[in-house]
Amino acid sequence: MEIKTVETKKDISNFINLAFYLYRDNPYWVPPIKTDEIKQLNRDKNPAFAFCDARFWTAWKDRKCVGRIGAIINELYNKKVGKKMGRFSRVEFIDDEEVSAKLFEVAENWLKEKGMEAVHGPLGFTNLDNQGLLIEGFDFLPSIASVYHHPYMQNHIKKLGYAKENDWLEFRLTIEEVPEKAQRLAEIIKKRNRLEVVQFQKRKDMKVYLRGVFHLLNKSFADLPYVATFPDNLIDSLAEKYFKILSPKYIFVIKKQRKVIAFIVGLPSLSEAMQKAKGKMFPFGVFYIIKAMKHPEVMDLLLTGVDPDYQKLGLPAILINELQHAMLANGVKFVETTGMFETNQKGITHWKSYKHIQHKRRRCFVKEL
Repeated sequence: MEIKTVETKKDISNFINLAFYLYRDNPYWVPPIKTDEIKQLNRDKNPAFAFCDARFWTAWKDRKCVGRIGAIINELYNKKVGKKMGRFSRVEFIDDEEVSAKLFEVAENWLKEKGMEAVHGPLGFTNLDNQGLLIEGFDFLPSIASVYHHPYMQNHIKKLGYAKENDWLEFRLTIEEVPEKAQRLAEIIKKRNRLEVVQFQKRKDMKVYLRGVFHLLNKSFADLPYVATFPDNLIDSLAEKYFKILSPKYIFVIKKQRKVIAFIVGLPSLSEAMQKAKGKMFPFGVFYIIKAMKHPEVMDLLLTGVDPDYQKLGLPAILINELQHAMLANGVKFVETTGMFETNQKGITHWKSYKHIQHKRRRCFVKEL
């Protein structure tokens, strides 16, 4: 077996294509767009490299690529937590313990050479990159903001000395008519606090709010694990990326005295469209995505953020109420939530007030070096 450092365009292609090989017959895996993955690994095109160091490797056996792994050091996050933490990232491998052991060995050795004290993952460059290993819910289609992995992977990682650090839970909600009591409560909160709710009709109307939303995201997520403040150049890059696929009518912001203090972002599920696209936007990928945006039955709840200074006002109730009305008006029947830390009992209790199933669980593992 041979471990190769990813350096050339061909190396990057092999790294990305491995997942397409490993999940080629799996009906639940949602493939990424290959060009987006290439940009993530390119130091010249991924602005996160301004505060991250990273290295990637592939494993080869009998002249076939059988595994991959990345190691990332996010300096902004390490400064925030005051500890030298490394991350393992984008790990995939066949069900072969020799392969997984060698991959983790090379990643851990590189992190130790860089002075890291511990390693956790799977984590990406930032908290908007893929996070966690799927450990429950292998018979459900993930949202494009979630992950999918083979069931055997968690056993390999545990055998290599990794333990649970945090779990994310995901829910599938059935959308029903908004209770009159919930509507009245939302209206009372709005009037009492003189709040303005903005719903967008055209994509161009969102543009003026994008940077403010990301700044609010920085503020509202500041204390969460694995989160570091997004610098402005990264915000601009992320805004450009998401601007192209967002559907204005499922995005709401709350303003108080012209200041954005809360937001919610829903996105028609693109999972099946991405499966049909098979990693390529052209010639047909764009067509599948546009079609999925028009008449969605499933909505992915991508992001919700509330300014910590206004968290006691009950703003999530307003946001969910507004989004629920928009979904019902457009025939949406189900919502897929993104990962919520299992320690967030308030948020979990809120989702359980809907007709729901808690169907997926992702885990971040950790190991001292």
